[in-house]
Amino acid sequence: MQPRQLRWETLAALRTSSKGQLSYCRHWLQDEDILEGCMSPLVLSPYSGWVLDRVIGQSAQEIAPSRSSTPKESTPRTNQSSSLEKITSASCQGSPPLSSTEPSETKWLIQYSVTDFAYTLTTQGNEDLSLLEMDQEVFPAVLPSKVTEVEGCIRMYEEMHRLKGKEGLRQRQEQQEQMVRAVYDLASEQLKRFDELKELKQHQEFQDLQEVMEKSSKEAQGQQEKLKEEHRHRAKVLNLKLREAEQQRQRQEELERLRKEEGQERLRRLYSIQEEVLQLNQQIDPNYRHKDLPRIDLSAYSNRGNQICGLVSGLIRTTSERGFPTQVDVANTERALQEMRGLISSMQQEIAAAVEEKRRRDEEEERQKQKELLKKEQMKAQTPAPAQQSGGKQQKEGLQVKAEESTMQWYQQLQDAAEQCVASFSGISNCKDNNEVKKIKTDLQKAATIPVSQISRIAGSQLREIFDKINNLLSGKSVQSGGRTVSVTQHPQGLDFVYYKLAEKFVNQGEEEVASHRDAAFPIAVVASGIWEIHPRVGDLFLAHLHKKCPYSVPFYPALKDGTSMEDYQRMLGYQVKDSKMEEQDHFLKRMSGMIRLYAAIIQLRWPYGNKHGTHPHGLNHGWRWLAQMLNMEPLADVTATLLFDFLEVCGNALMKQYQVQFWKMMLLIREDYFPRYD
Repeated sequence: MQPRQLRWETLAALRTSSKGQLSYCRHWLQDEDILEGCMSPLVLSPYSGWVLDRVIGQSAQEIAPSRSSTPKESTPRTNQSSSLEKITSASCQGSPPLSSTEPSETKWLIQYSVTDFAYTLTTQGNEDLSLLEMDQEVFPAVLPSKVTEVEGCIRMYEEMHRLKGKEGLRQRQEQQEQMVRAVYDLASEQLKRFDELKELKQHQEFQDLQEVMEKSSKEAQGQQEKLKEEHRHRAKVLNLKLREAEQQRQRQEELERLRKEEGQERLRRLYSIQEEVLQLNQQIDPNYRHKDLPRIDLSAYSNRGNQICGLVSGLIRTTSERGFPTQVDVANTERALQEMRGLISSMQQEIAAAVEEKRRRDEEEERQKQKELLKKEQMKAQTPAPAQQSGGKQQKEGLQVKAEESTMQWYQQLQDAAEQCVASFSGISNCKDNNEVKKIKTDLQKAATIPVSQISRIAGSQLREIFDKINNLLSGKSVQSGGRTVSVTQHPQGLDFVYYKLAEKFVNQGEEEVASHRDAAFPIAVVASGIWEIHPRVGDLFLAHLHKKCPYSVPFYPALKDGTSMEDYQRMLGYQVKDSKMEEQDHFLKRMSGMIRLYAAIIQLRWPYGNKHGTHPHGLNHGWRWLAQMLNMEPLADVTATLLFDFLEVCGNALMKQYQVQFWKMMLLIREDYFPRYD
């Protein structure tokens, strides 16, 4: 089949297809007149010649080479596509209509252009026909009139629509410019009117202001005259008041002079009472025990005497800050003096009774000794000397099971002192009906324990503030606790109560805080050591509490006695028993470790702001004694090894610096002789 026949068959197929019968445009508008024009029957536009006029010159140049080519050569489809693009672009440039001359050339050009246009539609609409190729030779054909007419109408409508849009835009711009000019003119007129109105208003306000100023000036002149008259009257009144004030001042000076004389007299009376109280307090033995009566403890009298002295000193200090003492202050100091006299009288009576009792007891002991001496002489005459026991040598070679006698005596003295302290403040601890005493007890306990609880491993600069607060409380000064002012002088037994609770709190901190955070032992120990140095009784009570909760700090291994229950014996060993259940061994060792660490830290630390020339109240010599006695006793499973490790870890370096060679000998003894006993 020849290519020309294939071409016309393709065009006929495209024309009869559903797509070829559609009327559409890429820039379709929604106007009804345009739709009606597209749906009307197709006719040749009178401007079709004008559409094709722009491509005559360009198409003529392309036609000549195509005629000279051989009929067998095929033209690429790209040339035909470019021809269609040229026709389209030429139709959009708006050239004048095509002239009626040269009809043959125009007819041939139309045939060529339409042929290329149809081929392009065929290639774009159906890609399956891509195998068809068109010859480069152009054959004249009959031009479809409807295609040309439709294309012309489309191009003309696009051009008309573009021109119409430009015209509409231009008219809209002109309308906007006119509107802007009108608005500008209106605004200018309104601004002028506003300026005129503003100027008029300012002028009126200026006139009103002038009138007001004139009126105010007249009123001010009248007011000034009135003020002058009032001033003259007030001057007379003030002169009278000044004379009265001068007379009142003279009377006040006279009263103040009399008050000062009375105050100085009362102050001299307070000083004389204080001197007498201090002299009476010196009559009490400062060692708390009478020289001839070692079993009589006079610490209660000494403590109460110190409290009375502190009370009197506090009253004098308060009155000095306030100015002069009042009659109430003098009455309070006189009552304190009477109490001190009664205290001395009671102490002397107790000493006299104790001396009489001692004399009677000594006479009875002397008679008993004489009777025993007679019995021994009789026994010696009747029985031979006993034989020595065979196992005595082996007992001397082994380690001790019990503590030394001197150590147990020291331990018992501390426990007796703690019991006497508890008995001395029984009035404040057992009070249940008196709400005021209960309130004082609660305030004192908080003031003593809360500062110790605030000591931690990160306390830092707060240690001095905490130390001063505790020291002031024990010295009889007033301190702030929970927003309230607290002092041990509020109750006669307040100082003993604070001593006991403070020592107990220090031991509890070692049992709880140091057991959980080992490095907290040093800040707690430095405060405890400073308080111990100034107030020795706190140290004795601290040791009593420590020995009771941790008997291994003596060192002391309690023995099971007949009639003692297992729970009581476990408590004697330091275990906590709740609901007949003993605590776990790990928790027990942790608590013991915390208390030993605190004790080891106290014996090597001193308060840095205290008396540097004095001696430590419980120094490294006590630690060396504890270590030596611990090694002289048989080791206990878990307990001895744990306590030795904690003790040496905390104060081993201090002991090494103090005892040097002896310390290393002790370490060698532990390694070679003491450790094998654990096997």
